[in-house]
Amino acid sequence: MNLVKQTIRLYQNAYTGLSPATWWLSLVLLINRSGTMVIPFMTVYLTQHLHFSIAQAGLVMACFGTGAIVGALLGGWLSDKIGFYHVQFWSLFSNGLLFILLGQMRTFEQICVCVFVMSSVGDAFRPANSIAIAAYSAPENRTRSYALNRLAVNLGWSVGPAIGGILASFSYQLLFWVDGFTCMAAAVLMRIFLPPVAAPKKEIKKDVVKEDKVWHDHIYLWFLLFATINAICLFQFSSIVPLYYKEVMHMEEWLIGLNMSINGILIAVVEMVMVYHLDGTKPNLIFIARGAMMVCSAYLLLAFLPPVWALAMFFMVTITFGEMFCLPFMNSFWIGRSRDHNRGQYAALYTISYSLANIVSPTTGAFVVQHLGFKPWWAITALGCVLSGSGFWWLQQKIARSRKTESVLS
Repeated sequence: MNLVKQTIRLYQNAYTGLSPATWWLSLVLLINRSGTMVIPFMTVYLTQHLHFSIAQAGLVMACFGTGAIVGALLGGWLSDKIGFYHVQFWSLFSNGLLFILLGQMRTFEQICVCVFVMSSVGDAFRPANSIAIAAYSAPENRTRSYALNRLAVNLGWSVGPAIGGILASFSYQLLFWVDGFTCMAAAVLMRIFLPPVAAPKKEIKKDVVKEDKVWHDHIYLWFLLFATINAICLFQFSSIVPLYYKEVMHMEEWLIGLNMSINGILIAVVEMVMVYHLDGTKPNLIFIARGAMMVCSAYLLLAFLPPVWALAMFFMVTITFGEMFCLPFMNSFWIGRSRDHNRGQYAALYTISYSLANIVSPTTGAFVVQHLGFKPWWAITALGCVLSGSGFWWLQQKIARSRKTESVLS
């Protein structure tokens, strides 16, 4: 009985102390992500409904990835100029209109242009949203605020594709209209319940030191390199791993989907409590390095163990814990290195690193698997995790040495 009470108290502590604005922001994100129905079915829609070739569908998705990079840069720059609040609102509302417009496009050229613009506008939301979490949360619970945001994203992603699959069985047009209206509904909800925040005040130019520019923060640039490598490895579980389940393990689609849902369920149940328990006990980069090594161990399971169904479950549990060690503490790390007036620059580059990973991860994985097979690719991916984990560890040692030197000099 005491154990049950302690567990309940632990969950209460993990979720208390967050600002009302943080909860509203997560609800906005939950509604937005619950309406994410078009993108998961985009290649199916293009090939089966519009009868495009697989190569054409790939080019459309490349336009989507390229637009995401442009959107990250645009969102970060605009957040520093006009404030994250307006960027979030207009990104959500405009993206809703563009989803509906995309449903009316029929030619290859029209769809490429519309997808690029839609992705650019939609992904401007991401750096602005990262800055918003920092603005609405206190420094001592910032990591938990990011974890709550991730919880909303994962819950939304588990709901959206499921509903989208049902709607697509009736009409693909429903996907575009529902996705569009949920984006606009999220924007309206944000406007009603979230207090507006003005753009950061600009400092006098002579007072802005050289290090205020993100390009001069060499620690952060190294961090981005290792974060991109880590993301390329991590994102295999949503692109190449399902293909491995289907072709090698001979799993049915419903079983693959059930296995993938373990990721969202574990994050929903465990991450907030885990972050509450660990936050502040060690430097962020230490937790991130450990997470990268957990992801490594997950791919080693696929590389060296026989392809039985139980392996799929062990793999998903292991890689999910690796993800939970990496992503919340990554957000906390880059926020800690930024300042109010340049946070958009930091957020934009961080978002771009994941946009690049989203492009490189499936294309590289598919190329290597086609020429070498699955098992060698899992071993290569595991080595990539070791490289990123070692990089994060090296960065932490570099920061520690730098602080020690500054302490001696002062």
